[in-house]
Amino acid sequence: MFGRLMPTEGKFFDLFNQHADLCVKGAKEMLGLMSNFDDLENRVHAIESIEKQADKITYATVDLLHKTFITPIDRDDIHKLITRMDDILDLLEDAGQTVSLYDLHSVTPEAKRLAELVLACTEKVQQAVALLHNMDNSRQIVAICEEIDRLESDADHVMRAAMSKLFRDEPDVRNLIKMKAIYEILETVTDRCEDVANIIEGIIVENA
Repeated sequence: MFGRLMPTEGKFFDLFNQHADLCVKGAKEMLGLMSNFDDLENRVHAIESIEKQADKITYATVDLLHKTFITPIDRDDIHKLITRMDDILDLLEDAGQTVSLYDLHSVTPEAKRLAELVLACTEKVQQAVALLHNMDNSRQIVAICEEIDRLESDADHVMRAAMSKLFRDEPDVRNLIKMKAIYEILETVTDRCEDVANIIEGIIVENA
């Protein structure tokens, strides 16, 4: 009976890693979508499928949290981390569905650039999460989190320039509305990656 109360520390980090891997996978699909619309529906379906897999991991993490007596890091941090990571894929799914529902047939170079920054951010999240199991990695983790902050700032600059160009040069109001929505969703993905980085930095401060 006592054995059921012991912490299953490794399992939490395994779940974090599985989720982070799916975030990268979803971001790759999004970049593929923003690079070539020839396979739009399959790309959107793939992102939806990845998001559903991630939801299962999020549920499993929360369920394990309720069942674990002693956790490897603060319980609230575990919940916040997996929830913010799940937000990343929720937004990627939103972006894919928006492209499909708005019947877009092409996107701007700025949208592709934002998708590239989304992928770069998720890859850094993946790297930071993979090191989180060992606080001896704290310096390396903090450096990765700082890189996520820089990438998010780059995404802000890209979106502001893209919006300026869109309102200046796009004559079709419908296309303007569509592209504005895509820009905003993709930039928000980088915001959620920065949120993850901030949570991880907080964990480092509390446990290193």
